[in-house]
Amino acid sequence: MPKIWRKFPHDAARIRDLEQSARIPAVVAQLLICRGIIDPRQVREFLDPKLTQLRDPAELPGIPNAVEEIMAAVATQQPIVVYGDYDADGMTATAILYDCLRLLGAVVSYYVPNRLDEGYGLNEDAIRQLAARGTKLLVTVDCGIASWELADTARELGLRLVITDHHEFGQHLPAAHAIVHPRLPGSAYPFGELCGAGVAFKLAWALCQHASQSKKVTEKLRHYLLQAVGLAAIGTVADVVPLIDENRVLVRYGLTSILQYPVLGLEKLLSLTKLRQKQQLDAEDIGFNIAPRLNAAGRLGQATLGVELLTTTNPERAAALAEYLHDLNSSRDSIERSIYLAALKQAQEQYDPVGDAALVLAGKEWHPGVIGIVAGKLADKFHRPVVMIALDEMGIKPGVGSARSVPGVNLHHSLAACAEYLLTHGGHAAAAGLKIDPAQVDNFREAFVRQIAAEFAHASGPAELSIDAETTFSALTMKVVEQLEQLAPFGHGNTRPMLCASDVELIEPPKRMGGDGRHLSLRLVQHGTRIRGVAFGAGEWAEALQAHGGPVQLAFRPVINEFQGRRSVEIQITDWQGQ
Repeated sequence: MPKIWRKFPHDAARIRDLEQSARIPAVVAQLLICRGIIDPRQVREFLDPKLTQLRDPAELPGIPNAVEEIMAAVATQQPIVVYGDYDADGMTATAILYDCLRLLGAVVSYYVPNRLDEGYGLNEDAIRQLAARGTKLLVTVDCGIASWELADTARELGLRLVITDHHEFGQHLPAAHAIVHPRLPGSAYPFGELCGAGVAFKLAWALCQHASQSKKVTEKLRHYLLQAVGLAAIGTVADVVPLIDENRVLVRYGLTSILQYPVLGLEKLLSLTKLRQKQQLDAEDIGFNIAPRLNAAGRLGQATLGVELLTTTNPERAAALAEYLHDLNSSRDSIERSIYLAALKQAQEQYDPVGDAALVLAGKEWHPGVIGIVAGKLADKFHRPVVMIALDEMGIKPGVGSARSVPGVNLHHSLAACAEYLLTHGGHAAAAGLKIDPAQVDNFREAFVRQIAAEFAHASGPAELSIDAETTFSALTMKVVEQLEQLAPFGHGNTRPMLCASDVELIEPPKRMGGDGRHLSLRLVQHGTRIRGVAFGAGEWAEALQAHGGPVQLAFRPVINEFQGRRSVEIQITDWQGQ
């Protein structure tokens, strides 16, 4: 379905005023206005964020109580377990807090549930096993806030429980000994969008201050925190939280920290992915290179290895783990591609892309750890919520589902409205998971599609693409694109500028690239200016572009490509329209 392009209005007077008052290039002024940043003070804070913009960790709701609980256990050498999650955010959060407690002299270990066997968050079997082996304090990271029933179980078993999380709340707050959460009811913390690793970093910072008996920590703990901010940046980008406010600061400084102060396993991963050759990382390097390798371990049921990679002090072990996760990501990519093609075929055969408000797809050979990625890609392609269900081949175990949404659709609420057909469900507005009796799949599909159609009819309409400005290829000089980079780090909540250009022609036929031709390389010209374009995941455009023949309009993001020491401007194409 063609996208509707929405171009932000060009206001020359406002651009000129901000250019002069903030002393910034006109192109940067225009893009900041598109983002609602119009005050010179806001401009300075956005373009040049300082570590001092991070709020004192003691301000984060629950931190003082959590520090008291944890330091009491450290002082008395009570065994502590950091209980994490199996995605990149959960792994980095686990590594941050585990390393902190290890430095402070705690008797500490970590536990990460197996995605395939245990599922997300706290589970009763794990809690009982940890209690049986002598654990006295359980500290969750990136999970636990909705586990009020399991908090009661932990208390009954004599475990003290500290919960650190950023997810949606359950029916009740857990009866934990301390809860750290940026949106804790009754608190007024001004920024509620920290990810699990961001929350863990704030707690670790507070613990370091307590151990140093000062706001200024010891040199040893300072070096640790500089490493930890790099891990927090990985979790922040990987969890797709808005890159604004404190998240922007964490990622901006974390990208530098990853190169300057990497933990041992991360150093090995940087070498394998060729990122060590770069002078400066960007958020896309995390999103497309580092995070997928960590997530591959979690998706394929081996998240503990991801945490070990980030915490090991053994060079040989770090190298072996980095190689393994690197190869595991290739396997994940192959599995994902196979499931995507099968799901796409099912969607095209069973659904009306205009009339159906949602897609619910199910397959018996689908890996439950990968279906979330595929659901996200199909949600983008069809511009509607997508639920992917991996069915047990023997028909014995429940089906495992993963859902991804589109703007305007709250999956958490929509699944709750269909709960009678589900065994369990959880998540948030944009992404969710579920378990279902295979016999209920058809009933759930009918109810879910009806729910989406009734409450979010607009969601099945044409997708919209927001365009910051129209430009020409001749205007995309190295200097201009370097000025655009001042708005980095880019990601959710602060996307790389989207521009458009008209009267663009192909110099030669489109070339497919990538192992299976899934990407597209284009040589383009506009009014005599040539440029290279890349369309990731859009190999299917090749035939249509070639058949069109005439000039086209392109929506794209300009980037600086670095190859063998040479830098050049190229464009990453998001959409095209004929003229």
